[in-house]
Amino acid sequence: MKRQVSYQWRLREVMAAHGMFTISDLVPLLVERGINLSVSQVHRLATGVPERLSLPVLAALCDIFTCTPAELIATKAENMAIRKTAGDDGPVNLNARRPKRARLRPEA
Repeated sequence: MKRQVSYQWRLREVMAAHGMFTISDLVPLLVERGINLSVSQVHRLATGVPERLSLPVLAALCDIFTCTPAELIATKAENMAIRKTAGDDGPVNLNARRPKRARLRPEA
């Protein structure tokens, strides 16, 4: 059975819960922890959903907000419905699917 895994990036929610509503407030806190990102990079980190995230950045964010990675990244996994395909009916009898040969009658 296949499983579909998804995640939700919750940095903006965690920032708001700690009273931080602007990206420029986050930049100096990251610099204090040795993470030198530009304002535009931090903006993308906060407003978008990162596909890749370095562990030092994740650790710095967890330290800033005194939270765990699970609070920043909500994960979800669920079973996918199995789709039935044409080949799921078992072997196909080709003789039943072949066209019948035409018979030509002589004209009278």
